[in-house]
Amino acid sequence: MLYKSYLVEQNIASLDKNLCLFYGENLGLKNEFNKKVTHHNQNLEIIRLTQEDIVKNNVLYREIVNISLFEKNKVFLISQVNEKILEPIKEIESKIEDQKIYLFGDILDKKSKLRNYFEKSEKCGSVPCYADNEMSIKKIIMNRLRGFEGLSTYNVNLIVENTNLDRSILENEFNKIVTFFQNKKIETEKLEELLNVRINDNFNRLRDEALNGNKLRTNKLLSDTIIDDDKNIFYLSIINQRLNKLSEVVGESGNLEKSINELKPPIFWKEKIDFLKQAKKWNTSKIKTILKKTYNLEIVIKSNSMINKNILMKKLLVDICESANAS
Repeated sequence: MLYKSYLVEQNIASLDKNLCLFYGENLGLKNEFNKKVTHHNQNLEIIRLTQEDIVKNNVLYREIVNISLFEKNKVFLISQVNEKILEPIKEIESKIEDQKIYLFGDILDKKSKLRNYFEKSEKCGSVPCYADNEMSIKKIIMNRLRGFEGLSTYNVNLIVENTNLDRSILENEFNKIVTFFQNKKIETEKLEELLNVRINDNFNRLRDEALNGNKLRTNKLLSDTIIDDDKNIFYLSIINQRLNKLSEVVGESGNLEKSINELKPPIFWKEKIDFLKQAKKWNTSKIKTILKKTYNLEIVIKSNSMINKNILMKKLLVDICESANAS
């Protein structure tokens, strides 16, 4: 059964199936659902697993079948799922009684057997988590910062651009804004400084030169640009947003410039020259390859605090530059 994400977001209890799948490119929204599910079931035993735990060790079957009378109401949160999880789910589906199982996966295309199974089954719930748009991000900002003075159109747009339409980054920016402006009076100059607008603009130039395949400019900017370790997830979002935008126009027959002009939300006029260059350099296959790399890098960064994030980010940008020039 298919559920609308915005309705589930308003009321997590409306998700009344014991088997539920959250999937899509909106990592921030999936993280929010994970937190909501956890909070909603806080009085129950919550078990967190990965798909690997289940496929290799058959953990889920043992947990469901070999359950004691005192442990019936368990909640399973399973991350990093894909097609491989479908058969184990089918195996235990008829044995589920009071337990609840929530699956969290990446992008699943329309041909996905896992996605189709959860969407068509009356016993399962499916919640697609598509990317946010400018309007939805603005709505979140207005709701979260209600009561703050100085929340002008310019300042709202400043926050929107800084988050690159990524909820994970937006949450981080909220924390900084609420902590800094404790008097609930937002001043534009201080907001720009707080959001590191200049540093972000520099990274945008680095991203564009890498996507343009300009090796000389990319190497120079890699040396000159400040890459803040605390903003690596934000940088990945900046790259992902541009790649996803490019995927909307690459391979389009007809007038490429016309297709770019019709994009919603629109490309800013100052970015159109670079965007057109990139659209001519990239294809669907290359975009998917780099999106996979950014997704894997995000997992590595979030799961290992000891790694050198700076080196990994620079390596990614070099890979992007090389991919741009590949045939």
